[in-house]
Amino acid sequence: MSTPLNDLAGCLLCFENERVIAASAAHAAGLKLAVIARHRFPDGELRLRLPEALPARVVLWRGLHQPNEKLVELLLAAQTARQLGAQHLTLVAPYLAYMRQDIAFNPGEVVSQRVIGGFLASLFDAVITVDPHLHRVSMLSEAVPVRDAIVLSGAPLLADHIARNRVRPVLIGPDEESLQWVSSAAQRFGWDHAVCRKTRHGDHEVEIELPALPVAGRQVVLMDDVASSGHTVAQATRLLCAAGAASVDVAVTHALFAADAVRLIREAGAGQIWSTDCIPHPSNTVSIVPVVAEVLRELVAVGRSAA
Repeated sequence: MSTPLNDLAGCLLCFENERVIAASAAHAAGLKLAVIARHRFPDGELRLRLPEALPARVVLWRGLHQPNEKLVELLLAAQTARQLGAQHLTLVAPYLAYMRQDIAFNPGEVVSQRVIGGFLASLFDAVITVDPHLHRVSMLSEAVPVRDAIVLSGAPLLADHIARNRVRPVLIGPDEESLQWVSSAAQRFGWDHAVCRKTRHGDHEVEIELPALPVAGRQVVLMDDVASSGHTVAQATRLLCAAGAASVDVAVTHALFAADAVRLIREAGAGQIWSTDCIPHPSNTVSIVPVVAEVLRELVAVGRSAA
């Protein structure tokens, strides 16, 4: 039988496969942890079970990599949480899916950012995420129109890790879109930085042009918000090695790393691969828990003062 939680100041709900990171965040934020029970029927439908009663302020932790089924989970869990007593619902989605398609590139295309953003806004009062893939939209609240749309960044966390492991490295972004993360990390320590130019010919075919910044004999770190197929990072790594870089390491916020991506990157000449724990992966070396917990504590404090 599930346990009532309506006598608590706040709680954090999660699913079993995210219990470890969610428990760390709940402990750091002073919230009670509760795990949502999940059953899959033979036809693929889901049955969820939440605690019998919930406090007024509830946080739901759900990373949205491999997102399609998880979006159904959010729909079921969020609406039920309201029925069980939650008056303020916060979603912590360290990786926020469907943000890359922010315009219709061809007639009839669905602008998924707008659709999914509106869907999440219909369920939650606040959304916390890390390095969302926003480019033609300047603020998360434009994509997810909630009162508190909070963006955290893995760039300074990764920069701190790089600083402990490399001496005055050069930070290179694999494409122009990575500039916001590369420049943020580089400015933290005054490192040289630049970005490549990328021409994409398909999901697995890219053409990369290195920046003019000299890299011969220097420690280089390729940095981006996300690595998925690995082809862009691998191509940039090969070019940097050919240009005489003393070493090439990779640092990403979101380690999607589909299929044989890591093998491709290592065969191209990369050394270390570092990522945050936004997405569970063997390369995880930096935790987002402290910064997320700090924001959760602030939201709870604001809620208490408003009450």
